[in-house]
Amino acid sequence: MTKQKKDTLRNSSTARWIVLVLVSLTMICMYYLTDAMAPLQEKLQSNLHWTATEYGFFTSGYGWFNVFLLMLVFSGMILDKLGTRFTGVLAIFIMLIGALIKYWAIAGHIGLGTYELTIFKYQIFSPTSKSAIVAALGFGIFGVGSEMFGIAANKAVIRWFRGKEMALAIGLNTSTGRIGTALAMFTPLPLFKLTNDISAPIIVAIFLLLIGLLTFLLFVFMDKKLDNEEKEAGLVDDEEFKFSDIKDIASNKAFWYIAILCVLFYSAVFPFIKFATNLIVQKFQVSEDFAGYIPALLPFSALLLTPLFGGISDKRGKAASIMLLGSILLVIVHLLFSIPSLNSLSVAIGLVVLLGIAFSLVPSAMWPAVAKIIPENKLGTAYAMIFWVQNWGLMGVPLLIGYVLDKYCITGTIVQIQAGKELVITQYNYTIPMLIFAGFGFLGILFAYLLKAEDKRKGYGLELPNIEDELQN
Repeated sequence: MTKQKKDTLRNSSTARWIVLVLVSLTMICMYYLTDAMAPLQEKLQSNLHWTATEYGFFTSGYGWFNVFLLMLVFSGMILDKLGTRFTGVLAIFIMLIGALIKYWAIAGHIGLGTYELTIFKYQIFSPTSKSAIVAALGFGIFGVGSEMFGIAANKAVIRWFRGKEMALAIGLNTSTGRIGTALAMFTPLPLFKLTNDISAPIIVAIFLLLIGLLTFLLFVFMDKKLDNEEKEAGLVDDEEFKFSDIKDIASNKAFWYIAILCVLFYSAVFPFIKFATNLIVQKFQVSEDFAGYIPALLPFSALLLTPLFGGISDKRGKAASIMLLGSILLVIVHLLFSIPSLNSLSVAIGLVVLLGIAFSLVPSAMWPAVAKIIPENKLGTAYAMIFWVQNWGLMGVPLLIGYVLDKYCITGTIVQIQAGKELVITQYNYTIPMLIFAGFGFLGILFAYLLKAEDKRKGYGLELPNIEDELQN
């Protein structure tokens, strides 16, 4: 294998970190829209006359096309065939289209009618609000672009940091993206109160996506320059991606252990965030003005700790062990959230911070681990397949939680007067949903243990330091 030439742009520490900043800024803009409606669950239900099931239905829309139309798998093929630059720009344009449709529905342009959703004449949902259906459709299109950009960003970071600070870089990219999640916890309610417009956060999100497009175009310029340098030096991939490579990826047990661990872990975190503000308002008796700040501690914890754990993984290894520890913390957090008597504000804050630690541990080790078991020319498709599995959880779990809340957890209703309108607020007991989330954590522990055992058998080096491992090759 040809050695890396010392004067390529990738070997410039300054250039590498500039690339990371550019990609991460776009991630921030992307994540804002992903969670911008979470603090407004009650407002969506009262202003658009949605039930919790319809809110869960809307949230589940994020994964529809990625799961059922295999758009994520196609995204990975596009990435490996056409490259990071083309895929990233395409993903941002798809996100913008989805955001505009989502805005149109939530801004009230659809009306208050309902549709009865059926498949082959069998009713799958009771009559569902038109606005919820169209908003979910827009969220689904956005989800295609969002997940496509996520795998492109991962591959871009690995390309620029392979053999160097890879886990640290991936950790920083992931954690800075969580700034977008934090902003989505802090800003939507003040925006709504300022404008009396429930769609205001989506307008902000569209503006941020346009900024993200501009920053990514700067990355395109730098990555193209690196391509030219490597071509001049004769540094090209040994082989191109082939469709038959999907079979090779799918036959790898460690790959599937990581994929299943991924869907279990993220199903216990991201859907939780969608319902967390309402949970904190109702269980911990916190005002809605303050409630969104508590879930925001989760991405801030991840922002600080993911790079730390990524740096530890680079220098010390123990990726499989780190994923196991993160899954254990996940179980502890959700079990404690499920106990009705633990309802003080300090408990809520402490548990969200602990969840932030778990949220930092697993991704900091998981994504670099994939690069150790899958060759680089197949990485885009491998990440896409993992994200496809993950999207089953991101699609199904919010729908499950919304259904469970409406079916088993309603404790009553209260009436509030806001802006001269009488709004009926449904009250819920969140014990059962928290136990469901804890169940995902228990299964995560099992698959983290299986991954660790498989690494011991096959010698992938998941427990070895990233930097030393690369230098030895």
